[in-house]
Amino acid sequence: MLTQKPTKTTAVLNALRQGDLDLLEYIDQLETHFNQREPDVLAFVPEENRFNRLRSQAETLLVKYPESDFRPPLFGLPVGVKDIFHVDGFTTRAGSQIPPHVIQGAQASSVTALLNAGALVLGKTITTEFAYFSPGPTRNPHNPSHTPGGSSSGSAAAVAAGLVPLALGTQTIGSVTRPASFCGVVGFKPSFDRIPKHGVIPLAPSLDHVGLFTSDIPTAFLAASLLCEDWKPAPLPDNSPVLGIPTGPYLQNASPQMLAHFDAVCSQLEKAGLTVKRVQAMPNFEAIVNRHGLIVAAEAFHTHAEWFSSHEDSYHPKTAELIRNGQAISPADLSTALEGRQHLRNHLTTLMDEHHIDLWLSPSAPHSAPAGLQSTGDPVMNLPWTHSGLPTLGLPSGQDEAGLPLGLQIAARWHQDEAVFDWANILSQVLE
Repeated sequence: MLTQKPTKTTAVLNALRQGDLDLLEYIDQLETHFNQREPDVLAFVPEENRFNRLRSQAETLLVKYPESDFRPPLFGLPVGVKDIFHVDGFTTRAGSQIPPHVIQGAQASSVTALLNAGALVLGKTITTEFAYFSPGPTRNPHNPSHTPGGSSSGSAAAVAAGLVPLALGTQTIGSVTRPASFCGVVGFKPSFDRIPKHGVIPLAPSLDHVGLFTSDIPTAFLAASLLCEDWKPAPLPDNSPVLGIPTGPYLQNASPQMLAHFDAVCSQLEKAGLTVKRVQAMPNFEAIVNRHGLIVAAEAFHTHAEWFSSHEDSYHPKTAELIRNGQAISPADLSTALEGRQHLRNHLTTLMDEHHIDLWLSPSAPHSAPAGLQSTGDPVMNLPWTHSGLPTLGLPSGQDEAGLPLGLQIAARWHQDEAVFDWANILSQVLE
């Protein structure tokens, strides 16, 4: 089970549960900060009377749990929810111009889990259109002229700006790990389907992962334990993890600046006594990328076929092009591509077994957040871990010369989501 010194968020949570911090006073503080930061970041879907609603829901929570001994683990914690998750009382727009009534649905099971744990929804966060590449207005909190990444743009930016300590996102290629890296926060992508996707508008169901952003590892661990199915605390590891670097064509997608930073991080870990092994992996990486793209296009077409036939003109050109490309993909080609997910998982796991590796280590993105808001950046460094469905945790690992965050991505074996947090705890203590 994870052990780490208390953080700001865990201190706030403890104070709220114990009654040392009045929930309504905390919301007053939150509103002041929100009004100062949100106009520059634009992380949230606009909402009238947001804090009046939040206070009303907080009062209901206080009535339900008057005694501190019985308060749930996330009592009073404000969360952001990516606007492809359905939430009761909110309209889902998914960053789209399609008439909202067309795409509504029942509340996401992941949202229900957070609410049952005592969380309060601060609001819906901005997403690229249907979690693809068409960006919204959200800006990087570290420099508003740079992208926060996508597609979970608002969720990552909201956590980075201190608007919420926890936010839900999704990843179909790199939509959790990349924006977490660009914004300098923790991003958790579980093993495929460990967090149920019920109530989330899909893009490519065979690749979509529900994930989360937090301000620190303990909060990510707590949220993951509440959201992942069949969560079982892992025994503390006896030794430090053996780290594997997947050398070859995959790693060559990182920029020279990022590779220099990554090499420095690896050297720091080695100096701290951790074993780092460089292992040739994914020699067919270009084929993996092409296969992944084929699945996204084909499944996006099937997901959107009915909506697209009626509202084609309402789609952004990037999304429309994806759907049209998917229409031309045969069922046989899609079936073959889907089989490749297991092949890649087996390949990566076999290498871990052969070289006695506990974690794969790689950059979270090819570079720091690019300038401009027209693009959300390249998800290529996250793609194989999404394709294989292996669990990943993105950790802040430093800054570039311009002061923009850089990130480290760790990947564990299939369904070793619990253990990855203890390994991450060891790494983060070295990198502090």
